[in-house]
Parts: sequence; C-alpha cells; structure tokens
Amino acid sequence: MKNIVFIACLLLGSSSFAQQQHSQVPGVVINHVSAREKLYIGSPGICILPDGNYLASHEYFGPERTGKSKVQIFRSVNKGMSWEKIAEIDGQEWSALFTYHNDAFILGPEMAGGDIVIRRSTDGGYSWSQPTTAAQGRLFKGRFHSAPTPVLIYKNRIWKAMEDLNGPGGKWGRAFRSFMLSAPVDADLLQAGNWTMSNTLGYDSGYLNGNMGGWLEGNAVAAPGGKVVTMLRTDYRVNGDEKAAIIQVSDDGKQTTFDPATGFIDFPGACKKFSVRYDSVSHRYWTLSNYVPGRFRGGNPERTRNTVALLSSADLKTWQVQGIVLHHPDVEKHGFQYLDFQFEGKDMIAVSRTAFDDADGGADNQHNANYLTFHRISNFRHYKTPRKWRQLMP
Repeated sequence: MKNIVFIACLLLGSSSFAQQQHSQVPGVVINHVSAREKLYIGSPGICILPDGNYLASHEYFGPERTGKSKVQIFRSVNKGMSWEKIAEIDGQEWSALFTYHNDAFILGPEMAGGDIVIRRSTDGGYSWSQPTTAAQGRLFKGRFHSAPTPVLIYKNRIWKAMEDLNGPGGKWGRAFRSFMLSAPVDADLLQAGNWTMSNTLGYDSGYLNGNMGGWLEGNAVAAPGGKVVTMLRTDYRVNGDEKAAIIQVSDDGKQTTFDPATGFIDFPGACKKFSVRYDSVSHRYWTLSNYVPGRFRGGNPERTRNTVALLSSADLKTWQVQGIVLHHPDVEKHGFQYLDFQFEGKDMIAVSRTAFDDADGGADNQHNANYLTFHRISNFRHYKTPRKWRQLMP
C-alpha cells in the first residue's frame, strides 16, 4: 500500500468563496483566523476518545487577545475528515489533551505563567469540570509553562513534563526550569494532593560552551531500560545544528538530575517544539519535527518551520529522518509547527499550527499561524518521502 500524507480540506461554509479560500491548505482545516484580527493559532493538541472519535484543541495568542486564554475544543466523528467546534474552555493555556478511564482530560497552566489546573470531561469533550478548588483540579499555585506534549502512563503513574518561569532574570529561555509532574494511576486526578512535583532544573550559562539559551516544552518519555526521562527542546543555534536535552527522573517522580556531558543529543528540529512517543509495534520512538533541510540552513533555525520531517530512534539518542511529511519553499510566512500526534493502528494522526496562504493575505508570519490543520500519515512505519521532496532529505 502506498504511503501518503492524507491531504484534504474541510470546506468552511457552503460558499464557493470559502472553498477557494482554503482549498490549497495542506491537511484538513479545523479552524482558521485571519491575520488582520491579530489573533493567532497556538498550542495544537489531539487525543483519540475511547469510542474512536477525535478531539483537537488550540488557544489563541496575539495582541488582540483579552483576558484568560480560551481553549477551543473540536470533535471529529469521521476519522478527521471534518470537524465541529463543541466547546470553549475559559482559562486554560499551553495544555495537553489525554484520555484515561474513559474520560477526557486537559492539563496545563490556567493562563500564561499561571497556576497548574486539570479539567475532566465525561461526555466526550462537550462539557468540562471547573478547577475552582484543590479538590476540583487546581493543582499547584505559581508561574508555570507547558505545551501539548505527551501525558505518559507508565509504571503505575501518570507523568507530564512541565516548566516553571522562576529562572534568573525572568527572560524567555533562561526563565524556564524543567520539572516532572506525576500521580498514581488509580488516584483521583482532580485532587491536588495526589500529584507530586519534582525539583526544578533550569538554565546554566556553562552548558553547551555557553551557547544554550534555555530549555522548554519537555516530553515525558519511557526510556530504554525502564526509566522515565524528560526530553526537552533546547535553544541552541550554533552552525545550524540543533540539540535536545534528556533529564533523568526518579521512579517516585520526586527527583530529576542532568549530566551535561551525556544529556545533550543531536536532534534535527530540536530548537522548536516537538512531541515524542514510543511505538510498541516498531519498538522505536517517533516524532514530527521542524527539521531544517540543507538548502535552508544559514538562517535562524528557531524560525525555520516550513518543513516537517518524520523521525525515529531505537534508543532515544540517535535519530534518523525517515521522510519529509510537509514542506513549503517559503520560510517567512509559511510554517507547520507545534505538531501533536497519536498512533492509530498503522497510521499516525496529527494536528499542526499552520501558517499558510488565505484570501486575506496569508499568515502574519511563519510563527503567527492562521490555521489549525489535521494530517494523517498512512502506514507511517514504512513512510516514503514523495518524489517532489526527496531532494530535501539529508
């Protein structure tokens, strides 16, 4: 069976104008906002409900956003072919969707640099609990940061990597301090007392010969050998090379440690957000990253987001580019970024924060995306790059 990236378009509305406006956008359009509104798509997340239907989420950011973040919840009942907005959550930011015991959850800060909260939906995403007290989902008070990276269920605990914003100087990058959040699998996840927060590890000016700008948006991953680790995006931009960091986590979730001599690894696309998941069929780790092909090296790798590559690894340390999944030749106003994904049989399904052309002049820039899009990679374990993109492979 041929490997293809499932590319289609959800027609927003019935008018021919709407069809023309979005017909060239890769993937299924879940949501769109014009750049002139000064609102941009952020933090795409996806999960598969127990009944096989999908939930997707995102928030808005940008100069015209007011008040707390309002996460938009969308549902698909036909394997991603079309989507319907079913809910809006007032007060949830940079958050991850996941399912457990037949319920859907969303976990992350209440607002940018706010308390950690968790909400539960028992009706497939249409309604969500309110984190009003420590017994109802208000987990930790403070200044926190996160992203829609995986919630890991492993060794009888639920794990989520996060950061606080209490690093030196309060600047982007240096402010992020990594930690692991975890709870027993049989616990009431809305009860704050059931969650454990590890120590925090932050910016060190001596790391990577003084060229590390910070780490953030960590992934909770079950590493070879049975230990849980945090794998993070690292702000490192020397000669176009990119590196991820791997932090060790104790079995009880209380202690994290990092060895700079062994903890940094080469990882294509590592200075942008990525998600990592382990596939028990191939016995490999997989990700969708903003790999930078050779012809685009020399610019700012952190803002080079016009290519998405499928990567895999047998040991979490040595990564291979398996194929090019998405690409546009323009770097300035086109981007496919912050992808979150799930495995579904032989396929991988994903959502992207996508900057692309529209009838209003396109995206503000590659970072300030105007679309939330859905993508399916059929038979991903044997994916082959389409001929038109093979010259982009390393």
